[in-house]
This record gives sequence, structure tokens and C-alpha cells, in this order.
Amino acid sequence: VADWRRTMRIAMRNGGDIRELARRRRRVRWPALVALVDISGSMAAYSRMMLHFLHGLANADGAGWSAVHVFTFGTRLTNVTRHLRRRDADEALAAAGAEAQDWEGGTRIGACLETFNKRWSRRVLGQGAVVLLVSDGLDRDDPARLAREAERLHLSCRKLIWLNPLLRWDGFEAKAQGVRALLPHVDSFRAAHSLASLEALAAALTRADDQGEKVRLMQGLRGDGGRIQGGDRSA
Repeated sequence: VADWRRTMRIAMRNGGDIRELARRRRRVRWPALVALVDISGSMAAYSRMMLHFLHGLANADGAGWSAVHVFTFGTRLTNVTRHLRRRDADEALAAAGAEAQDWEGGTRIGACLETFNKRWSRRVLGQGAVVLLVSDGLDRDDPARLAREAERLHLSCRKLIWLNPLLRWDGFEAKAQGVRALLPHVDSFRAAHSLASLEALAAALTRADDQGEKVRLMQGLRGDGGRIQGGDRSA
């Protein structure tokens, strides 16, 4: 796009002679990154690793994201964003732990997503945010409610990436009812159990077409009719 003001300023310095058109540089507007991290008992070891990773992103100058927002959830949703902005990682995680009162407890993914959708989505999902949902999907809430809220979240963001540590197992299948309710409403389904998986995530965030393991697991769901097995928490 031609920048006429700059072109005329340059021409005035050259006696009015327009030698070339100055052009405007397109500004790259990075979206916000929003992370929803499951801190229930089954996720304890992995949630701490993810919070360390997110702390690094929140405090990395020039990381690319316009903002990094972090929420934890187990039986309730907690906004820990301000705590993770502390420079010292140990202090940041200790403060986040003191704020979130449901560490290593139960899981109500559907209810917590509903709270996020109602109270926070308009505040933090502007400009087409990318959302990371970090959870094993093991949930005893109503699967219809979970599917409804996951769909609502998906429609509100640019991309919804589900990170599940259970994908570390080669034979993982979408058997748990929470997994089956969530899977159709995410753009990408990836592992989150090691430094290597986080490195792969960093690369995937730059690829708009990345789907991870979603295609394979959706084929399995279609093969058995997509039935949700009520009460089954196995994966």
C-alpha cells in the first residue's frame, strides 16, 4: 500500500521530484494466548509443568503474543494471570497455588468452561485469541453440558488447542465420556507430558492447519457411532 504522506515528504526534500513511492509496512498484530489449565488430582504433575511453561511465555519479551492470560480449573475457575506475571517462577506458582483453592481435587470441566464463557470470554478473547485447554478430559459432569460449552468456546476464539497428557500412550483412544464430548469442538489435539511435547506445541502454534491427533481419534469415534459411554473415566 502506497504511503502518500511519506512519499510527499521525501519528494519535498528532493525538490518536488517523486522518485519512488514509499510504502506502508503491514503491522503484524499478534493475538492473545489464553490457557485454561486443569489442576485436578489426575493432572497435578502435568499442570505444574504447564504453568512453568506459561510463566515463561508471560514473562518473555518479544514472545509474539499480545497478551497471555492463564486460568486454572478443577471444581471452579480461577484467574491466575497476575500471579504468573511475577518474574520469579517459584514465587509466581506459589501465589497461583494460594489463589486457586481446588488443587488436586475433583474435576468439573463443563461447569468451569461455562463460567469462563459467561464471565471472561468477552474480556480476553478479543482480536481472535488462541486458546489452550490443558486437561485429560476425565470428567463426571453432564457430557452434553461439556459439549455445549466447548462448542461455545470454540466459536469465540481463533483456534482451540486441546493438550492432553494421556496422549503419551500410543494406544490412547477416545473412550472417556469427557474426551468424547470435547474432541469434536477443538481444532487440534496434542500431547502435553514432556519438554519434547511442549517444543512440538510451540511449532504447532505457528501452523494454522495443525490438527495433531484429532483426525485419527475422530475416525475412531465415527467408527463406533460416536456413542458416549456414561460414567466411563478410562482412556
